[in-house]
Amino acid sequence: PHPYPAIVRDFQAVIGRETRSQILEVENRLPDTVIACVGGGSNSLGIFSAFLDDRHVSMFGIEAGGSDEGHAAALGTGTPGVMHGAYSYLMQDADGQVMPAHSIAPGLDYPGVGPEHSALKDSGRVTYESVTDEEAIAAFQVVCRTEGIIPALEPSHAVAYAIRAFGVGGHDGKIVVINLSGRGDKDVACVQERIAR
Repeated sequence: PHPYPAIVRDFQAVIGRETRSQILEVENRLPDTVIACVGGGSNSLGIFSAFLDDRHVSMFGIEAGGSDEGHAAALGTGTPGVMHGAYSYLMQDADGQVMPAHSIAPGLDYPGVGPEHSALKDSGRVTYESVTDEEAIAAFQVVCRTEGIIPALEPSHAVAYAIRAFGVGGHDGKIVVINLSGRGDKDVACVQERIAR
């Protein structure tokens, strides 16, 4: 309940302010698209908050589409309900009981989402999509190989969606910002185990 969603967004808003400032400095214009992963939604709201009034900037929130074990796509498949004192989209059964979530990314393994994301979905300002565990692992590997950095599995979902939408290295002159919200050293063993299967 209020004021906690606003506090979370406002504390994370430095991500969006820095992104806006840096992209204007480097490119002298705003991005065409901003992509971020969404679990509970704090990092994505942080970056989206700087661009909400810029209607020409499209924004995509990427949820965990999971695997045969389940998913965590509350915005894509959930329904409105109350969890943790807030009314928002969540994964629930017909009786309103919260259903288990699954994602290979621990930060996305959550059956709900913050109420501001629910409002952004309902208004159509942000488009929400999902990416599977396997797509996220493949994107994790692409970033490691091409950028020489190890991303967390959470933002690897955003990278996977960007690859799906724009290809690797192909974006038709559009400026696409991907919120790489975390280091992946915590995920290396998990990815290695999954690749070895």
